[in-house]
Amino acid sequence: MSRRRALTIVLALAVIAVTVVGALRVFADSGGKRITAYFDHAVGVYPGSDLRILGVKVGEVDSVTPEGRQVKVVVTVDRGVRVPKDVRAAVVSPSVVADRYVQLAPAYTGGPEVADRAVLPAARNATPVEVDQLYASITELSKSLGPDGANSSGALSGLLDAGAKNLNGNGAAIGDSIEQFGKAAKTLDGSSEHLFATLSYLQTFTTMLKNKDGAVRDAQNQLADVTSFFADNKDNLAGALKELGTALGNVKTFIQDNRGSLKAEVDKLAPLTQILVEQRASLAEALDTAPLAAGNALNAYDPVHRTLDGRGNINEVSMGGDIVFPGNPSVAGSAGLVPVPESRLKALPALPLPAVGTVYGTSDAPAKGSAGGSASGSTGQNSTGKNSTGGKGSR
Repeated sequence: MSRRRALTIVLALAVIAVTVVGALRVFADSGGKRITAYFDHAVGVYPGSDLRILGVKVGEVDSVTPEGRQVKVVVTVDRGVRVPKDVRAAVVSPSVVADRYVQLAPAYTGGPEVADRAVLPAARNATPVEVDQLYASITELSKSLGPDGANSSGALSGLLDAGAKNLNGNGAAIGDSIEQFGKAAKTLDGSSEHLFATLSYLQTFTTMLKNKDGAVRDAQNQLADVTSFFADNKDNLAGALKELGTALGNVKTFIQDNRGSLKAEVDKLAPLTQILVEQRASLAEALDTAPLAAGNALNAYDPVHRTLDGRGNINEVSMGGDIVFPGNPSVAGSAGLVPVPESRLKALPALPLPAVGTVYGTSDAPAKGSAGGSASGSTGQNSTGKNSTGGKGSR
């Protein structure tokens, strides 16, 4: 019975120990996240000091430990309080005699949260200026501006006197300037997006100029050469500009005196320009074919006989009789071809191919009712359909 009782007591003690350990863990983890913040100095901050966000207590300071030139401050945030990932810490002094507290900023509005046991470096945190530091700065400033400093020769006093004289009677203007500056600042605040966009574009432009430094330098040198040229020839340029001014004055006077005539001539040009616009396709075709036609005419000209050579129509061989002009029946000519006599064949120009068979040409007989003259033969074909040589037409 004693052994059983002893075993029961041991088991009961083990259960109690496990329960106590579990309870301790639960109470130990009942707090929120722990954050370590480093400061350049932490005057007036002690373990148990408040940890606040927007002035509301959300935890307390656990420990304050100096480490070299920095002070390590460990704080615990209450469970359920959300802190942003980019949080910063600051030591706040509500008054000269009151205890200080650590404040976290900014407040959480969304996004990722700070991790447990996060470390905030001193560069991200802030501490208030101490009263003795403020007094020391004021004392140093007064000594620097005093009779042993900037005012040793009365320069500061003279500056103050000159400033007082300049400001005397200008209170309204200064107030108006300050008001206009406030309006300008308000306008810039309302157009901050455009202002920053302009600055961004300006940065892009300056970056481009930096990347093109060599080209910009060459452009500057060329501009300097141009300005030097203008400077060396300024008298000639002045004379040219003077003459140009006179010419422009004459043109202006001419236009004023002949405005009606110029308008009438311009109105007359309107139908012509309209015709050119409507016939632009024909003009384009003519310009395309005119060089070819001119070349053909040049190639067909015979400078020895002063004639234009060409190939006759084979139908001319079968055409006979005389041609009577309807407008003037008394003027007529032979429309048919006749054989060319041997005496005239030698006078005809040579063709690329030799003549085969009978050579035909125009008749030498004078046309009826004409003033005289004769027509010589032209190139044609014989009755067999082969190439033949004819005479050259003339009057």
